[in-house]
Amino acid sequence: MSAIPVSDVDLYTPGARADPYSIYKELRALGPVVHLSRYDLYALPRYQEVRAALMDWRTFSSARGVFVDPDMNAQLEGITLCSDPPEHTAMRAVLGRPLRQDRMRDVTPTIEAEAERIVAELVERGRFDAATELAEHLPMAVVSDLVGLPDRGRDKMLEWAAAMWDMQGPANERFTKAAPMVEEFMGYVVHEAVPGRIDPDGWAANLHQAADRGELPREKCPALMLDYVTPSLDTTILAITNAIALFAQHPDQWDLLRADRSLIPHTINESLRLETPVPQFSRVLTEDHEIDGVGLPAGSRVALLYGSANRDERHYPDPERFDITRRPSDHLAFGRGEHVCVGMHLARVEMGTLLERLADRVSRFETVSSRPLLNNGLRGLEHLEVTVSV
Repeated sequence: MSAIPVSDVDLYTPGARADPYSIYKELRALGPVVHLSRYDLYALPRYQEVRAALMDWRTFSSARGVFVDPDMNAQLEGITLCSDPPEHTAMRAVLGRPLRQDRMRDVTPTIEAEAERIVAELVERGRFDAATELAEHLPMAVVSDLVGLPDRGRDKMLEWAAAMWDMQGPANERFTKAAPMVEEFMGYVVHEAVPGRIDPDGWAANLHQAADRGELPREKCPALMLDYVTPSLDTTILAITNAIALFAQHPDQWDLLRADRSLIPHTINESLRLETPVPQFSRVLTEDHEIDGVGLPAGSRVALLYGSANRDERHYPDPERFDITRRPSDHLAFGRGEHVCVGMHLARVEMGTLLERLADRVSRFETVSSRPLLNNGLRGLEHLEVTVSV
């Protein structure tokens, strides 16, 4: 068996959250498995090993949590994210019904109308924050309505969702600060997002209706609400913002997209590959397991570094180059296997519609200022002020 290289790197410092790519490159160079001694995690930084782990849920289990902090993992056992088949399959079947690819045609006209309105308004102004004024609009205006949540509390959705993502990391300052907000959020879904207060035709109501039919335990409904709210907001918002930032840096690529709209699906994949909004989840080994000659014992917690795998030079030629003619449909930003992102079709519709409308009206983006988001579970920009030329 090969010896396991050890690194004391901290992936949760402000610098590492803002720009982890040099760290990822060092970890990939060390080997297919690296022991992160600070948190007793075995990191997989390369593409092949991460993808293989995602496709093998029996060995790389989510049932003991997918976060870093042991207490948080214990609290979240049993939610969709932190479960394995057959329990996971049953919950996902209910959760994913309104998010299936064939259901997107029902919501696309609403998304297109909202995208047209907000893009026209912002482009006319000529200067705006692409993170808060553009990227937040569709997830907040459309998704909240589709979920059918009560009006009270909607103004805190972004704050609550970001707090949930902060709980993905170790028990650092961000984690501690987020804990009261997560408690507030859970109180909301337990007491407010309930039949009689939610839209009877919304996605949240579908969960309770499924419980009425015996498809899932009623006590699962509040936690499943997190699966609609948390992934549908920040991840899509960051993905949209990252794409705009990349086009501001690479105007030649924007010219290509404007000239050929068939590149939009590849653009979405390439921007997600290069700037992955959720850079890491973890799994626990159910048995002793060997990875490329490296042996790991059962019970080991393994960090799957999506953000590193998506830039692995062993898999993607010139991986740090933004190239929308590349076709990286095998990227890992949405995960793979049993836990592939349930909302990815909705995210693609939102991103694609905005890019289409922007391409109709904008010839150039120029970055005025930007600020990275510092969050334990997310990566991207929380502020991106741009000017646009028509």
